[in-house]
Amino acid sequence: MIVWLIESGQKRRRLIDRSFRPCFYVHGPESRLAPLAAALPARAPVSCTLTERQNIWDRQPLRVLQVCAHHPTLFAPLARFVRRFDSGLVLYDSDLMLAPMYCWEKNIFPLAQVEVEADPAGEIRAITCRDDEWRTVYEPPPLRTMQVRLEGLSDVNPRHGRHGSIEVAIERDWQVLDDSDAPVAETFERLLRVHDPDVLVTEWGDDVLLPGLLRQAQQRHLRLSLNRDELPVERRRSRSYMSYGRILFKESTTTLFGRLHIDTQNSFTTAQSELEGLWELVRVTKLPVQYACRTSPGTGISYLQMEVAWRDGVLIPAQKAEPESPKHPDELLRADRGGLVFSPRLGFFENVAELDFVSEFPSIMARFNISPETMNCPCCPQAPRLPELGYRVCQRHRGITSRVVERLIAKRQQYKLHAAQQPALARSYKLRRDVLKWLLVCCFGYTGYKNARFGKIEAHEAINALAREKLLVAKEAAERRGYRVLHALVDSLYVQKEAPPPGGLPALLAPADGTGGHRPATRADYLLLAQEIEQLTGLPLALESVYRFVVFLPSQQCAEIPVPNRFFCVSEEGELKVRGLECRRHDTPPYIARMQREALAILAEARDFSSYCAKLGEAREVYERYQARLREGGVAPEELVIRKRLTRTPASYQKNSSTAIAARQLDRAGVKLRPGENIEFIITDAGSSLIDDRVRAWTLWEGWRGYDVEAYGKALAKAFEPAAHFGRQ
Repeated sequence: MIVWLIESGQKRRRLIDRSFRPCFYVHGPESRLAPLAAALPARAPVSCTLTERQNIWDRQPLRVLQVCAHHPTLFAPLARFVRRFDSGLVLYDSDLMLAPMYCWEKNIFPLAQVEVEADPAGEIRAITCRDDEWRTVYEPPPLRTMQVRLEGLSDVNPRHGRHGSIEVAIERDWQVLDDSDAPVAETFERLLRVHDPDVLVTEWGDDVLLPGLLRQAQQRHLRLSLNRDELPVERRRSRSYMSYGRILFKESTTTLFGRLHIDTQNSFTTAQSELEGLWELVRVTKLPVQYACRTSPGTGISYLQMEVAWRDGVLIPAQKAEPESPKHPDELLRADRGGLVFSPRLGFFENVAELDFVSEFPSIMARFNISPETMNCPCCPQAPRLPELGYRVCQRHRGITSRVVERLIAKRQQYKLHAAQQPALARSYKLRRDVLKWLLVCCFGYTGYKNARFGKIEAHEAINALAREKLLVAKEAAERRGYRVLHALVDSLYVQKEAPPPGGLPALLAPADGTGGHRPATRADYLLLAQEIEQLTGLPLALESVYRFVVFLPSQQCAEIPVPNRFFCVSEEGELKVRGLECRRHDTPPYIARMQREALAILAEARDFSSYCAKLGEAREVYERYQARLREGGVAPEELVIRKRLTRTPASYQKNSSTAIAARQLDRAGVKLRPGENIEFIITDAGSSLIDDRVRAWTLWEGWRGYDVEAYGKALAKAFEPAAHFGRQ
């Protein structure tokens, strides 16, 4: 195993650890294991031993053949050989990544502070961790970073025809590379050698920039030392795939050795939590940095679970093997339900509190020991039954999932406390906390994921059933206290205790004025309610915020039908929260989103309904200003770009939607598009009889085409409508 270290003197050092011998396990009749044990040593340097490991589902020991590869590169080939040798044998721990396994064995993790004893040849004799992945106060790694990007809009894929010079930054000092003095690849190589960065942070580096630099270097017979190791750069192909009913696209990857490459356009983690969150993710999951930044949080939670199983001596299945228990149709109807949602009351409401269960689903897993292997266990037939479903939960053994989420919840809470105590570091702690939040969210989803190794649908159903019960308990407790529940959404309640509206005005438009026999609730009242609900449910409940006002909006199709996730509200501190509006959508042109945000920011200055109505005039002035600028032709084209995801190949579209037209334009221009990719276009003439004139792909847009003033004007009006829906001037 190759290990790269940054020594205390900032020297970068490459070491080798030859003591790592990864193992997998084979289960089957001993009469079939014996021939395998005899055949393996003849094929490769390997050690085979009969031993016992625990089966996760019944906790019974299984007699297995332990196969230890004497060199890590033999691990995967040996597992493939065993499958070919006897397809009736069952393999465990056979498809795990080597880097996390090395970390488990050595009790270290990526970016940890370690103490190493090595000989002069660079071979590790001993490695000891002087760090703890569960610490919340630690120094960020002392990494030298080089940023690489292409000129122009960062969100537009260069493969779609976007052109521009390469820009490189060392310590935020940007410089443009072009071929005027020397080939770009040659200049880039010189920068690599001078600055020797540990991390390349790129935009579109995986699929475009680094492969393009490598091609130019090869054509000009130049050596490009992207790797510090004397190994070729590793590349993997892009692919389209289906997830939860959506077609998604995963870009190709370019992985380096001895150096780290992070493509911000191909990384969910860095897009959400930047590098600070990525460092936190690799510490707790022990995934390699370059892999962690390109994979989903679900993979991280899987490796957290597998580490616990590995330390417990539990066999890790190569794929999900536990089927759903048989159910009567009536049982299936009761079990196959999600979280509980109450439709919101339409209208404008003042002095509203949002009460949130803190990490509710993970808290349920931790509090009630919900884990796939603890559901309906054979060791606790008399265990109490869960509501609605009648499932039992193990009372003797702590579940793997329960232990994992317990630690994540605790660390997340510590970060929240640190942020309150050290405001200067609040943003850093929030980025770390957000990564842990995504791990916790995925942990719930993976209990029912069809390919999860430790997944079991009964655990998923049990969590939902308990969540529904706790939300009902919270609703009833609030109503007993005289609060009105305006909205409830899975793990949160929006409650209000106000005086009746003044006579004659509809409740939608006229909030309480303080008369009517009882006073509005204060923050202290809402805190007392939260404490009471927490005691009743046994789950942590937080007063997320007290809002000056909340506006629950109807469906865009029908003004009388409420929808759960379309509203905006303003906290006592003046902070705006928006859900389901255009400025939150990825396909909204920047110009439209900016107008809506500006208008809502003005309305956020209001403190009650009357001042809201007064502010609506100012917000309308913003809207009119944007409309006027649009009509005058003064809007930059990049502000009108619409981004859509392809659901099929360009040739497969049957109707001439805007997305289909733009995709076919790019296809004719030689751009190879795959389902799940995003494309960008501008509406040029939506009503044109010539199909190609209706929209234009952004990278093919010519200035003389202009944009469709009427179409974008309608989009502006639609974006302003939520602000004016319940207001009056």
